[in-house]
Amino acid sequence: MTTHGIVELPEFTLAYRESGRPGGPPLVLLHALGEGADDWAGVLPRLAPDHRVYALDLRGHGASGRPGRYGLTGMRDDVLGFLDALGLERVDLVGHSMGGVVAYLVAQEQPGRVGRLVLEDVPAPYPRPATPVADAPDGPVGFDWAVVKAIKAQIDTPDRAWLERLAEITAPTLVVAGGPASHVPQDRLAELAGRIPDCRMVTVEAGHLVHRARPAEFVAAVAPFLNPAGRGLR
Repeated sequence: MTTHGIVELPEFTLAYRESGRPGGPPLVLLHALGEGADDWAGVLPRLAPDHRVYALDLRGHGASGRPGRYGLTGMRDDVLGFLDALGLERVDLVGHSMGGVVAYLVAQEQPGRVGRLVLEDVPAPYPRPATPVADAPDGPVGFDWAVVKAIKAQIDTPDRAWLERLAEITAPTLVVAGGPASHVPQDRLAELAGRIPDCRMVTVEAGHLVHRARPAEFVAAVAPFLNPAGRGLR
């Protein structure tokens, strides 16, 4: 059974979906730019059947508020505020693309709050050439188009501290790469993995949308890593 909830943060309300085993270890899912909590539907509940799962709509997305101010560190603080509001002291954390950046920023900022970390085809914090942002489409979209420009600018020119602080992540980490069909540079992704102390990388030849394009293979890679009965697995 899935329930819907909201958390009142200082600037806006953050929406989330909660499912899974009551009392199970908490797992938080963070979506990519332009997506939302429902993006994970194709891999739940097989991804973490023993967990209590919280899939968030990050600020400006889905049913969450659209405060008009967007940034990756702000999203990081939103996630930490969400954990505080629900009394979640320590969680496993999965992030895809933009959500993966938010996830590793959380794991840098408060390492003790992340038990296990999964980064799915995440942009590494290296500068990259800027490209123009398209105009907003004519029809409605499920997110604030202002998020696109703000987040893309930060990913193009990341804070240098983000790279340096990867070494501060203490959680066992799994990086899931999408292979050469992804627009994310895979060599940079491997460098990111190499900077996290307890980390391994697996490749699922699916392109950038790994959990959507190859859900069974994504689950096969990630579920044993998250499974509480398999805490010795790396």
